[in-house]
Amino acid sequence: MEGIEHRTIKVNGINMHVAEKGQGPVILFLHGFPELWYTWRHQIHALASLGYRAVAPDLRGYGDTDAPADPSSYTYLHVVGDLVALLDAIAADQVFVVGHDWGAIIAWYLCLFRPDRVKALVNLSVAFSPRNPQRKPLEALRAVYGDDYYICRFQIGTARVMKEFLTYRHPGPLFLPKGEGFGHPLDDPIALPSWLSEDDVNYYASFFEKKGFTGSINYYRNLDRSWELTAPWTGAQVKVPVKFIVGDQDLVYNSLGAKDFIHKGGFKKYVPFLQEVVVMEGVAHFINQERPNEISKHIHDFIKKFQ
Repeated sequence: MEGIEHRTIKVNGINMHVAEKGQGPVILFLHGFPELWYTWRHQIHALASLGYRAVAPDLRGYGDTDAPADPSSYTYLHVVGDLVALLDAIAADQVFVVGHDWGAIIAWYLCLFRPDRVKALVNLSVAFSPRNPQRKPLEALRAVYGDDYYICRFQIGTARVMKEFLTYRHPGPLFLPKGEGFGHPLDDPIALPSWLSEDDVNYYASFFEKKGFTGSINYYRNLDRSWELTAPWTGAQVKVPVKFIVGDQDLVYNSLGAKDFIHKGGFKKYVPFLQEVVVMEGVAHFINQERPNEISKHIHDFIKKFQ
């Protein structure tokens, strides 16, 4: 990870670890679950080499960033508050934002709450989900998928968890039946794809072994609380320029009616400045690691329009 600098910045009452490289317009990279700043390692190098300042924090509860003990401290407002404070701390009035998985969800809410701080957004895997005022998220998920849906159930050992999630390639909802984990014996070997090395897995695992999964799982545990707190934004639109990229094998793209929402007008209704939707063939959820060069090019081709 040559040339990437690391520092800790005080934001919103917590200490946040940030990896950064380069000089120029700031790109804020937001990782997902179960990941770290490290998920963006390829894009950090690529975009820094093209004249940008790549800034990739470990989000609240992850890696070397503090994990508040109070489980209720992981709502959308808390995490977006961390990011606004980070932008203030690095003197960045407006930035480009790139998000993936939970980082994409947080990016949508950053744009919803503070569009004045975002020049343009490139989001991967997770489309904007408008708030349904009639039903809390966990109730809705249980009604569709039951208690074995992975968001409704969370437990399992660190390196194994990393490999299971990072190599998951089934284009549909992820179920974790009680006592069965990912549906095969825990001592079955997992073959890693060419884009993921044992060193990569061990880097992730080393931080989760040290910190545990509690902080990161608290994001899921706060889905209903975030729903309650975001009632004032019911029906609100995300009004920044957006490019959305997803793999056709992505579990999220193949769940919860996502394809119809993305392609049949719902997405555009709530994200009126949506300019591009890219569906990459043969690619699963961890798209920025599986196809790093293509994703870096997609990011650059879009954000250079807004300089």
